[in-house]
Amino acid sequence: MKKLLSFLLLLVAAPAIHADADFDACLARLRAEAPAREVSAAAFDRFTAGVAPDPTVLEALDRQPEFVTPIWDYLAALVDEERIDDGRAMLAEWRAVLDKVAAAYGVDAETVVAVWGVESNFGRNFGGRPLVSSLATLSCAGRRQTYFRGEFFTTLRILEAGHVAPERLTGSWAGAFGHTQFMPSTFMRVAVDFDGDGRRDLIDSVPDALASTANYLKRAGWRTGEGWGYEVRLPAGFDAGIAGRKARRPLAEWVRMGVTRVDGAPIAPEATSAAILLPAGVEGPTFVVFRNFNAIYSYNAAESYALAIAHLSDRLRGGGAFATPWPTDDPGLGRRARRELQQLLLDRGHDIGEVDGMIGSRTRAAIALEQTRLGVEANGRAGRKILDALQAGR
Repeated sequence: MKKLLSFLLLLVAAPAIHADADFDACLARLRAEAPAREVSAAAFDRFTAGVAPDPTVLEALDRQPEFVTPIWDYLAALVDEERIDDGRAMLAEWRAVLDKVAAAYGVDAETVVAVWGVESNFGRNFGGRPLVSSLATLSCAGRRQTYFRGEFFTTLRILEAGHVAPERLTGSWAGAFGHTQFMPSTFMRVAVDFDGDGRRDLIDSVPDALASTANYLKRAGWRTGEGWGYEVRLPAGFDAGIAGRKARRPLAEWVRMGVTRVDGAPIAPEATSAAILLPAGVEGPTFVVFRNFNAIYSYNAAESYALAIAHLSDRLRGGGAFATPWPTDDPGLGRRARRELQQLLLDRGHDIGEVDGMIGSRTRAAIALEQTRLGVEANGRAGRKILDALQAGR
């Protein structure tokens, strides 16, 4: 019996042992590449000592929220009253720095602060994964290994240059880090030392992070004094096939087709190139977007992300919510409402973990159980309907 138990334990452990052996072999191959990647062997050994694979980053690789979350849920969580209030507080606190950043790079303070808010919640959520471990794993397994190997070696170069202390270099599963979540290659290309201490530090220097973000947007084609776009109404019978971020036409041409601003302000029929964005189809909010929208888009290559930044920047300027509602009967929830939902679930005996406004697997499972009890589709979605039902004591 003892021999059988030992054999079974060996079978269970075998995949992990094999995976570790593969990872060690991959690290050895990466070490051989280091000199050609401008990383010394000594630095490679120092910064990878004790590094272990993190299989959870592979799970995250194919489920980025920008691409799998309904846009009304995505924006509800990112552009809520809490973030707007916090953003206005950051504008006031860092006004002197932001004015210097705007003067140096031509990017307005509200846009820079909007990026800061969406990327790290103003420095509160850097991400807790050690970059070397995450990027080593992604360099050795999963798709896009070539891309992640470049980021892995760039991370080692950042550490070797002393810009960031190794113990401080944590971030997202994909390797983004700091107040405005730069990828390592982006850091090396556009990060600046704005506070003059001789280091480019996006983690412990807010001025460096804000200025680096503005520099990124400037290099991405930002046009000083030009907005990102605005919400519009479409004429009856508008052909959705001619819309799309890349389907640019002179603004005057859209005006001739009957496109109008929702706020009633006139559209100057100038030759500026613009596109029509339909993030939820012709039934949802519609936008005219200019080149600055594309500059924001380049930060994360997702239209929903760029719209969140753009909309938050407008809210920080005093603008309001979109005039056209999203085409759903179950609107998304901001973080305050999500926390209330979690507390109601907790009060009903569901083990959801911490009440933090983050909708994870345990919260979704609890919502699905309540939806089943209510006799509705058990999709686990944290929307207005389930919150209203629980608030009503149903």
